Amino acid sequence: MTPRKRKRLIGVGLIVAGVGVAAALVLQAYQSNMTFFHSPEEVASGVVEPGRPIRLGGLVVNDSFRRPAGSMEARFVVTDNTGSQVTVSYTGVLPDLFQEGQGVVAEGEVTPEGLFVASEVLAKHDENYMSPQVAKMLEEQGHPGQGDMPPAAGPAKTAPATLVRD
Repeated sequence: MTPRKRKRLIGVGLIVAGVGVAAALVLQAYQSNMTFFHSPEEVASGVVEPGRPIRLGGLVVNDSFRRPAGSMEARFVVTDNTGSQVTVSYTGVLPDLFQEGQGVVAEGEVTPEGLFVASEVLAKHDENYMSPQVAKMLEEQGHPGQGDMPPAAGPAKTAPATLVRD
């Protein structure tokens, strides 16, 4: 093999190795940032390992919301209507549309004690919306009509503003 071919072969080999290392790093970063959706049943049964970021979706149990006076920490219970319930702790301002008996998706992680510590809480945005994962989960459990709810729509269309002169 001539020195010129050897240099070319080494250069191609280094490029292929560099692309391989870059692809491996991108895949590793992507996997570590992925957040999976889980139901309260999966969390309560111990399927979810503590400390791993997940999304928990379900319905907020009526009369479960608690917030001590002067505290920013809120606690409430989320269920999927299978008898499984998970207590959620969230410190911060809850969305305006957050209500008991309504669908909610919380992002956070489970503690070894089974408490779900949320870093973000998302509430449904109108009377017809339910997260597709929550709707599918409820439909699979035999709650008729729950899965027929339309997905989130784009921004509401409004008429253009008109200028009124006196």
